[in-house]
Amino acid sequence: MNTKEFLGELVGTFILVLFGCGSVAVAVLFGEYNSILQIGVAWGFGVMLAIYLTRHLSCAHLNPAVSIAMVVSKRMKARKLPSYLTAQLAGAFMVGLMIYLLFSPSIESYEVTNGIVRGTAASVDTARMFGEYYPNPGTSAVVTMPLAILAEAFGTFLLVLLIFSLTEGCNVGRPSDTMAPVFIGLTVTSIICLIAPP
Repeated sequence: MNTKEFLGELVGTFILVLFGCGSVAVAVLFGEYNSILQIGVAWGFGVMLAIYLTRHLSCAHLNPAVSIAMVVSKRMKARKLPSYLTAQLAGAFMVGLMIYLLFSPSIESYEVTNGIVRGTAASVDTARMFGEYYPNPGTSAVVTMPLAILAEAFGTFLLVLLIFSLTEGCNVGRPSDTMAPVFIGLTVTSIICLIAPP
């Protein structure tokens, strides 16, 4: 296990999820964002900053789907995958705890104000700040479980496809190495605007 790569994935995932889920927590608890675009931009900036912060350590995959795709495409050795996945999951778990610590009093107040009891079906409204929950509470959209799975798979496919195209050396139209994180962040923003609502 390479300590430098492990730290890169741990810290990068922490930063990415902190900005992303942190913005969702602020939206849920304080009503500070008015559109999915604002949440998408926060996620996109989180991705961009996390890549700039850690790509010299681990190539900044920051997502199990990206790491698995790198192994399948032979851009990364399979023996590195367990370390990458462990670091990514640990970073995401740590930031979940951090968000809970930062917003715990506000979460409790939100639940009391809205009559939410943890563990009941209504508690998904509070829990959505820690990730994606299906169905999206409070919407009138009709999204079946198979459609939600398809949307998530399609969004992941788009993300990996665009990361590969933006970082492939033989792609003469790709941005410079210094700009690739910006375009990857914009990719995440665009995918969130398209896929996150369902």
